[in-house]
Amino acid sequence: MRIPTIYTQTDLTVNIETELETSSAHHIANVLRMKQGDKVRLFNGNGFFFSATITQSSKKHVSVLIDSSEKSLTESKLHTHLGQVMSRGDRMDYAIQKSTEMGVSEITPLMSERCELKLKAEREDKRLAHWQQVAISAAEQCGRATVPKVHPVSALEDWLAQQSPKGLSFVFHHRDTQSLTQIHTAPTHVNLLIGPEGGLSEAEIEQAKKANFMACTFGPRVMRTETAPVACLSVLQWLWGDFNLD
Repeated sequence: MRIPTIYTQTDLTVNIETELETSSAHHIANVLRMKQGDKVRLFNGNGFFFSATITQSSKKHVSVLIDSSEKSLTESKLHTHLGQVMSRGDRMDYAIQKSTEMGVSEITPLMSERCELKLKAEREDKRLAHWQQVAISAAEQCGRATVPKVHPVSALEDWLAQQSPKGLSFVFHHRDTQSLTQIHTAPTHVNLLIGPEGGLSEAEIEQAKKANFMACTFGPRVMRTETAPVACLSVLQWLWGDFNLD
């Protein structure tokens, strides 16, 4: 039987019996229907996996004994911060889910000139909580021991101004001619800006360039807003992250 991997917010220590918080307990007891004596693998975002045995399982309470821990080998050495202009429907969910699978470190939902999703304060809080849960579920599925932080929604110009000058920053669009193969020094940190359906405006691209974002292309075809971060992160991981053996 496959041992499930579950995210928990609880502090985990080897040889210590711990009661899990309500959300994790509900998932283990009521969704997975696991019982006392069953094995589970836990992580709380600190980069380690914890093997545990369930010592108590009821509808509202689950306790585990932490048997051992091991450092995750699934995290990329390339730190990536995705600035993703928001979109409607499940496209934003898809972008966050697949970016998490591709090893993204941080995600900031952005508002731009052509952004088609407008959120008021209460609705924004609910969407952020939902998107963070999407990232958690994706991390559980793909075997990560850390969860990308989904930051509060930011205006594009504010996000551009806040990005650290360390590493490299890119804005991708099909109208440019520069490609990543022209970059010869491998970074350890990358900021990545992806526009909405309809793309970033010329003024926004120029604004990004003034903030030291390099304009690059992946070719002449126009990608959907939820496809672009997956394609970009795949190439970044190939060049400088998961498969860079230097």
